[in-house]
Amino acid sequence: MATNKNIKRLYRSKKDRVIAGVCGGIGEYFNTDPTLIRLLWVIFVLAGGSGILAYIIAWIIIPEK
Repeated sequence: MATNKNIKRLYRSKKDRVIAGVCGGIGEYFNTDPTLIRLLWVIFVLAGGSGILAYIIAWIIIPEK
């Protein structure tokens, strides 16, 4: 059986945040640089604006650590 210590969870970051900590939390979850996540998010925003809606949804859905 798996214990709760082995379960990886996605949270908004409290320490690495620019607006709401969504990109910082995703960076921590995937063990990557949050700046890369932010850059990808900006590309999504510039490619039609869907990134703004996705960020707002992630801000609402992902709990804060």
